Amino acid sequence: MELLLNIRPLLAVFVSLTAAVLILCLRKQANLRDTVSVGAAVLKFLIVISLAPLVMAGGTHDLTLFEVLPGVAFAFRVDALGMVFATVSSLLWILAALYSIGYMRSQNEHAQTRFFAAFAVSLSAAVGGAFAANLFTLVIFYEILSLVTYPLVYHKEDSDSWVGSRRYMVYLVGASKSLLLAALALTYHLTGSLDLMPQGVFGDVDASGTLLSVVYFCYLFGFAKAAIMPFHGWLPAAMVAPTPVSALLHAVAVVKMGVFCLLRVIFHVMGVDLMGSLGLGIATAYLVSFTIVMASIYALTRDDLKARLAYSTVSQLSYIILGAVLLTPMAAVGGVTHIAAHAFSKITLFFCAGSIYCASHRRNISDLAGIGRHLPWTMGAFFIGTLGMIGLPPTGGFISKWYLVLGSAQAGEMVFLVVLLASAVLNAAYFLPITYTAFFERSKPSQDQTLVAMQEVREIPMVAVPLMISALLSVALGLNPGFFVELAQLVMRGAGLG
Repeated sequence: MELLLNIRPLLAVFVSLTAAVLILCLRKQANLRDTVSVGAAVLKFLIVISLAPLVMAGGTHDLTLFEVLPGVAFAFRVDALGMVFATVSSLLWILAALYSIGYMRSQNEHAQTRFFAAFAVSLSAAVGGAFAANLFTLVIFYEILSLVTYPLVYHKEDSDSWVGSRRYMVYLVGASKSLLLAALALTYHLTGSLDLMPQGVFGDVDASGTLLSVVYFCYLFGFAKAAIMPFHGWLPAAMVAPTPVSALLHAVAVVKMGVFCLLRVIFHVMGVDLMGSLGLGIATAYLVSFTIVMASIYALTRDDLKARLAYSTVSQLSYIILGAVLLTPMAAVGGVTHIAAHAFSKITLFFCAGSIYCASHRRNISDLAGIGRHLPWTMGAFFIGTLGMIGLPPTGGFISKWYLVLGSAQAGEMVFLVVLLASAVLNAAYFLPITYTAFFERSKPSQDQTLVAMQEVREIPMVAVPLMISALLSVALGLNPGFFVELAQLVMRGAGLG
């Protein structure tokens, strides 16, 4: 029993790997295959959350499997930042698994076994990255996530999927095989280690500020999953994938892995003292502020619902990085908390987009007039997700953005306070009209024969239930944010911002 407790980080990774094998073996028994997918998701979450009491008490859980090179081991460490990412990804996998079953069956999608197996492995990679004790282990799981999500993006196997999946791989693998590899090599050369340290690894290193700045920016753009402009193009391109995959990419695993890795670099590789002394924090803040505003403007111009959500994700991810690089306690808490706040709201919005498509085959916002009367639960949940993206109570987005605003004032950087307020207005401008169109505009006859007639549009229970639960989670986070705020405060104190 004690052995099982000690290897819980490894078990959390292997639960979904084992599920992937079982899913492949049960390809001819769809009901049993789907039961395994949901059951593994529940078990994974229970293992992850069982580690929370230790972390909340200020402790860590370490597990070293083997050493690869001197100073480089394949090892796990459960700490506060990792617990935030692992909790979010494992909890939302339960809802994503339920939602995917309803979506894939209602659309009679092909290759469902491959889909669920790849989905399971991707969650293993996400949790493995969350619990990585060093850059070596972190990058291994980062790369696994890139490779295993490729067949998900290419799922439809048509010409659009080929173009989108190719761009997906070129951006992510190209950046990691050039910039990220260079950053890792330079870090090992300068420090003799790839460990993640509470105050950073470069504290006693005799190296020029220019070289350390180069290392940092190689990490910043090498972890391209964070979608900082101009390395964001893969994300809108990946919208050719089915909606459950989009939810995985945008809320549960892929983009969160990108920003999580950058938070590791900022807090545990570079360290807040070095970030401040070299001016890297303020430089990054301007860069991500540009991404926040420009991505919001792009979102305003998109009629395709998933494309609008994609550019919204590009913008929202940079809130998380902005919170970290402002290097103030309040901003750091806001940035880390926004990992959860964005995840709950954005997965709700993508679930809603999928529900709309399943029920009506509608993709464009201009075709949604009156659909709220036929899909009230879906569009009601969409409105709650919208509140989270704007940052309005009672959703979790209000909590994280409140801390970000306070952190900007604490840093004495009013320009970023203006960016946050302006982006909130832009969020409202491109989200609220969708709800207005759905509930308050009259439906119009469409010439597109592929669309389901509006009078025949109905909720699909297996699709609608998970999205309502995710919307409630967003509200629950807004009403009781204590768990994630406490974890964020532990991250802050460990990084030396307390």
